Amino acid sequence: MRVASDQLRQHLHKQLAPLYTVFGDELLLTIEASDLIRAKARQSGYVEREIFAIDHHFNWAELQQRSSNLSLFGERRIMDLRIPSGKPGNRGGAVIEEYCSTLPPDTVTLVMLPKIDRQGSAAKWFRALEGAGVMVPVFPVERARLPAWLGQRLDRQGQNASPDTLHFLAEKVEGNLLAAHQELQKLALLYPAGTLSFGQVKDAVLDVARYDVFKLSDAMMIGDTARYNRVLEELHGEGTALPFIVFTLAGFIRSLITIRKGLDSGRPLAQLMNQIRARIDQQKAMESAARRLDLKQLVAALLHAAKIDRISKGAAQGDAWDELLQLGLRFAAVARRQ
Repeated sequence: MRVASDQLRQHLHKQLAPLYTVFGDELLLTIEASDLIRAKARQSGYVEREIFAIDHHFNWAELQQRSSNLSLFGERRIMDLRIPSGKPGNRGGAVIEEYCSTLPPDTVTLVMLPKIDRQGSAAKWFRALEGAGVMVPVFPVERARLPAWLGQRLDRQGQNASPDTLHFLAEKVEGNLLAAHQELQKLALLYPAGTLSFGQVKDAVLDVARYDVFKLSDAMMIGDTARYNRVLEELHGEGTALPFIVFTLAGFIRSLITIRKGLDSGRPLAQLMNQIRARIDQQKAMESAARRLDLKQLVAALLHAAKIDRISKGAAQGDAWDELLQLGLRFAAVARRQ
């Protein structure tokens, strides 16, 4: 059985299944869907909770043991399985199939997965999950649907806005649902229930420059010169503080260095991503950049960022904005040679 993420709330009002699988690469909607399931389970008396963060080093025997044991205190429980890679491997796949064939009693199981491709959806373990419980696919909100999505969210908090205002807000968050969620929360705190004017929304979202800096780092990592240049010009025009931009870009470069060193020494990618606390929506771009650039190139980029920092603080000569553009071109040049 499949339930769309936007229909999950209605589904849970009617029933609570013993197994849910939430999968997709839209972080906010995945988190919200999982939270709804956990909240319904707690309301239904499933108090105890066990979390299994599954990577390449996970001991699948532990899951088998815990699923076969009853709760220590005789309480209903939630088994929370998180598989960020979406690939449990042969051993894990077999354990999942066995688990689905005999679901543990007095237990609600929640499995969280990233977006699953066609090959993954045909795997036996994935089909076992689908056959034993409810699948909740999470799809990104398309750009054309974003204003309506924002309007629905405003309605939940007792507010509304004109179509033009919603389009303005959609352009500002540029499809970043986490950013959109935070802006809507800000509007709820700043203004009472009712209709929001364009001026109110515009004043409230003027602080979106912090998201634009992350757009800049994303463009830098994938080597998208045109996007990098466009976002950089926007930041310049908005008067965004240079030290903040440099600090953010340097932080991403340091994270790439950590990943590159870890990959060179044979450490698991999932472990490295956890170490640098990478957001799920950034992990693919960071992995690609870390594999594309060698350690020498990344260190040179970090030294370049340090130079820009000195220029921005008046400790060195040069045009900091031009140097930022050159920093982005370092990544683009490597991307073109691949």
